[in-house]
Amino acid sequence: MRKAVIVQAKRTPIGKENGMLRELQPHELAAPILQHLASGIEEKIDEVILGNVVGPGGNVARLSALEAGLPYSITGLTLDRQCSAGLEAIRMACYFVQGGAGRCYIAGGVESTSTSPYEQRARFSPNRIGDPDMGVAAEHVAKKYEISRERQDEYALLSYQRSREAYTNGLYEQEILTVGEQSNDEELLRERKMEKLLKRARPIFVKENGTVTAANSCAIHDGACATLVMEETLAKQLGYQPVLRFVDSQVSGVHPFYPGIAPVSAIQELLNRNSLTIEDIDFVEINEAFASKIVACAQELSIPYDKLNVCGGAITIGHPYGASGAMLVTRLFYEVQRRKNVKYVIAAIGSAGGVGVAVLFKVV
Repeated sequence: MRKAVIVQAKRTPIGKENGMLRELQPHELAAPILQHLASGIEEKIDEVILGNVVGPGGNVARLSALEAGLPYSITGLTLDRQCSAGLEAIRMACYFVQGGAGRCYIAGGVESTSTSPYEQRARFSPNRIGDPDMGVAAEHVAKKYEISRERQDEYALLSYQRSREAYTNGLYEQEILTVGEQSNDEELLRERKMEKLLKRARPIFVKENGTVTAANSCAIHDGACATLVMEETLAKQLGYQPVLRFVDSQVSGVHPFYPGIAPVSAIQELLNRNSLTIEDIDFVEINEAFASKIVACAQELSIPYDKLNVCGGAITIGHPYGASGAMLVTRLFYEVQRRKNVKYVIAAIGSAGGVGVAVLFKVV
């Protein structure tokens, strides 16, 4: 079987909604990343696959490829699996390589909430089941899995400290491709008094006995992220050093009231099928849409925090929906290169409607 490997990964700085990237359309955000990843190998690329959730519609991947000046022969595919769209794009590219459909793909995602033409969110579930907003669904997870406000705030503080430390130590610089004059995540340009913010924050989705606040949740952001996925033999022929080798993946479905817990069943099935346990996994990246989600997933899978989101995540730097799944893989791509004796890593994410995606990589 052909082996799919990740050989490059980059993201833009992440901007707040209506913040520093507000003037850029999705294709304008994605184009610099595509240009960077394609440089020198334009004729080898089979397709660009990008996740996009909140518009503007059309084939954003093809438009981005054309904006980037890539050859007309490089096609584009845009997909929407809500928050897991970027991870699904990478997953799909890996399977295309394995199956022999192609040998080289740019895969990731992009989101511009600032320029989205949609005034309301899409429907996640029919009325007969119930269609909660994601914040309400985060409260459902907290209640069902007995995740207290205190535990959520403790994790949110840990995440902030890790993000701040990674920024201060220049770890994010490896991930980021400068866009215009912007080279840093907007949320990190000034330091927050996070402990005070957590104490002062009030529940915003469920007023009575609520636990989910603006301080222990992610905010809405803009950004793009993509990886270069290649067949391993081709990668070596072209002089690339493979870093992550695709092993397997799993998608799971849960009740739409509990999308935050969806990564659990996906990861469990992935581990079982590959005769692994969570102890065999060196690092796990799960998107930090809400602290309740991360605490519940860690609890149910027995993931120690020293293996989980070790450089922080979306609670601090933000969650540009279609790009977030690709950002998880990008974080792992650079983290494993800073460590020794790392063998297996997992990227996972839960999406609106109750869908979880998990991807298992082996470090090359």
